[in-house]
Amino acid sequence: MGRMSVRAEGGNRLRWDDLPQKVQAVIECGVGAPVAAAESRAGGFSPSLASVLTLADGRQVFVKACDFARNDFAPVALRREAAVLPGLPESVPAPRLRWLHDDGDWVILATDAVDGRTPDQPWRPEQLRRFLDAAAVLPGLLTPTPIAAPVLADEYAGEVGAWHDVTPAQVDPWMRPHLDELRALGDGFAAATGGNTLLHGDLRADNVVLTADGLVFVDWPSVVVGAGWFDLLSALPSIGMHGGGVPEEVWRDHPLARDADPQAVDAALAGLGALFWSRSLQPPVPLLPTIRQFQRAQAEQVVSWLATRRHWRTEP
Repeated sequence: MGRMSVRAEGGNRLRWDDLPQKVQAVIECGVGAPVAAAESRAGGFSPSLASVLTLADGRQVFVKACDFARNDFAPVALRREAAVLPGLPESVPAPRLRWLHDDGDWVILATDAVDGRTPDQPWRPEQLRRFLDAAAVLPGLLTPTPIAAPVLADEYAGEVGAWHDVTPAQVDPWMRPHLDELRALGDGFAAATGGNTLLHGDLRADNVVLTADGLVFVDWPSVVVGAGWFDLLSALPSIGMHGGGVPEEVWRDHPLARDADPQAVDAALAGLGALFWSRSLQPPVPLLPTIRQFQRAQAEQVVSWLATRRHWRTEP
């Protein structure tokens, strides 16, 4: 099966100069100083502003902003993240919320500006090790969940079972003999992924910032509650397609894998594959022209990983 490598960049981000002057004024008032310079961050699938702002007094803040006229989902995601960040324990390596503006049209939040960089693509071994070490510690910091959040299986109930809606014509030929097994495995997603850990819900390279002495997890609008090992499991396909190693090899050597029943892992992968595959079949998203391709690339990684675990033949 051919596998794509697609960068996690949706494009079409707002830039500081794109903002209406009145919105710029609101931000400068909220952060307490005029903006002297703005550096946009390209990663992620959102058309919102995501920029490090250097202020006239020398401080730096990271600001995200979007209005509902531009995108229906992005402002809602900003609201969710603003609700999550204050509830994270101080021990969690995450930026802190400094200011929020929500007038029903524009949603704007300011957080700490993290001094660091996203991992290289392909991942360097040292960068991957730092991520894997941090991922091993994160569940312990977030169990039991410190805040109320949707249950993982409930949040994606309509998608993790989507193999039932995918037709043989919509999958690669080698997968067709295994559709019934994929459907049966996916039906076990809820039982497999239950737990009381707060999960980031969207761990990818663009949601990790490597600092001089550590790592910070950023972008927290997608939190859910579930099995502590699921964040890492769901991160490895995108890491794998960006040169971070073969997911099964990385997984089986990681401490979190010891806590996961192998059948539960297979069910989780089947549900995750259904989610990505079904999303990749949806119509294009305005302002995010690459997201369907990225979802398909992730789906192929997930199903290929599951095929390895189930000993399915993937070549003619």
